[in-house]
Amino acid sequence: NLNEKILTLAVTAEIKGMDPIYANDVYSSNEVARIYEGLLQYHYLKRPYTLIPNLADEMPTVSKDSLIYTFKIKKGVLFHDDAAFPGGIGRELVAADFVYSIKRLADPKLQSLGWWLLQGKLVGLDDWRKKYAEEDKVDYSEVVEGVQALDKYTLQFKLKKSFPQFLYALAMPFTYAVSKEVVEKYGKEFLNHPIGTGPFILPVFTQSNKIIYTKNPKFRDKFYPSDASEEFNTPYYLADAGKKIPFVEKIVVNIMKEQQPRWLNFGKGKIDVIGIPKDNFEAAITPDRALTDGMAKKGIELIKNISLDVTYIAFNHDDPLFKNVYLRRAMSMAYDPVASNKLFYNDLAVVAQSLVPPGIAGNIKGYTNPYVGPNIEGAKKMLAKAGYGGGLGLPEIVYDTASATVSRQMGEFFKKQMAKIGIKIKVVTNPWPQLQEKITKRKVQVFGIAWGADYPDAENFLQLLYGPNRSPGANGSGYDNPEFNRLFEVSALMQDSPERTALYEKMYRIAAEQMPWIFGVHRQNFILRHGFLKNYVASDFDQGSAQYLNIDLKEKAEILKKL
Repeated sequence: NLNEKILTLAVTAEIKGMDPIYANDVYSSNEVARIYEGLLQYHYLKRPYTLIPNLADEMPTVSKDSLIYTFKIKKGVLFHDDAAFPGGIGRELVAADFVYSIKRLADPKLQSLGWWLLQGKLVGLDDWRKKYAEEDKVDYSEVVEGVQALDKYTLQFKLKKSFPQFLYALAMPFTYAVSKEVVEKYGKEFLNHPIGTGPFILPVFTQSNKIIYTKNPKFRDKFYPSDASEEFNTPYYLADAGKKIPFVEKIVVNIMKEQQPRWLNFGKGKIDVIGIPKDNFEAAITPDRALTDGMAKKGIELIKNISLDVTYIAFNHDDPLFKNVYLRRAMSMAYDPVASNKLFYNDLAVVAQSLVPPGIAGNIKGYTNPYVGPNIEGAKKMLAKAGYGGGLGLPEIVYDTASATVSRQMGEFFKKQMAKIGIKIKVVTNPWPQLQEKITKRKVQVFGIAWGADYPDAENFLQLLYGPNRSPGANGSGYDNPEFNRLFEVSALMQDSPERTALYEKMYRIAAEQMPWIFGVHRQNFILRHGFLKNYVASDFDQGSAQYLNIDLKEKAEILKKL
């Protein structure tokens, strides 16, 4: 369609629903953020990542002890039109909507997947949650001191103790604003009826292979940034400076689990931007890591982005088998992340030595983990030390993963690695939502997964191993180490400082030595975009980015002729 600006994207997994309190994976959180919004967001064109107001009118005032945060809410922001509102007309957003939304996150009946974010943080909220865990019905009208609407447009948070990452939490989908009327009208079907304040509308969500959003005709005046960091201070990124957003009329999100259909559709101009599949890397990228002439002549551009993430294979620490640190170390030493990097990441990733990625305080530059493979002879000795020499007496271990082709291949690779030391592995594949459910309900033994940063702080990675964060919190492995927990709790109260970094590094070393997971890699993304897609920025925090993207229809017509 060359008459309408349509952003066409592809994602690799099903979207499990559109309720912000369950958006604990990158796929769901990106879709939720097209419809819903939070108090804060990241500046689109600034690095290091910088928080700015979104639904807040300005950054909060903060008490001297850093325990009270007071926000003014933007006036005139409207929820999307919906039958849940009188006359079907969306009403104005108010401070009480955030109070309600935070309480939904804490509601024990809903079992939010994001409660870990605020657990133990706000005055009275944990007590409120505990009280209603034992009652038949939850009373949202009961005042909680830690989150209150002081008036129609004033919202106040009171922290129990210092929480340096608190403002980051208010930019995450878990804390986005929802309407009580909509939640109550649709009940259990609320996850399929997303009604927010955001730039795009999706009246009803259905689990299919395509999601189509339309531009919100009542979206408030919000403008493309006019200021940028040095790397974005170019005409490509600033041509739309000061213009009202969003620019596109529709977003079409295609669910494409397999790599080749995504690649073929990108080649035909039917997808605007794509991460290069491993099997097509050499067709797009030269040995010196530049774009091939053939691609460049088609108007295709290359973007490189080092991710704040880590891939890993987690052990379920509820299983007595994995209380055995020597077994965990043996399996890690048998695993070959160097070969995995070549097979699945085109040898672009960085082999992980522990859980904190390079680029943030807490990662120890130059650290070498003695239990990271490949070291088959060492693995065999360690397995014998575990009491299972040659794999004798060790039951078959079940490895769960997603059902996409590459995930299956990774599972088979893991199986072959473990066979080298006599460990038998059974690979089980699952649709993405079902894999997440199994992890949450502790119905897995070993599973392959990855974690991308929610915010640019090592705390967001370290909390994955903090005992009290066990499922349904972010600690899907259920690892629980008293010393690690103690260090985490001390560091969680500290502002950014050399002292806090030292504690982060101690936890990094504990994770490296105890091997609660088999560490994989920190990924680097090579992304291709068509020349007609404007303002595209590769980011670790993609939520809400579509509102800034633009399509040059005249350039699109010319580029399509070349494809």
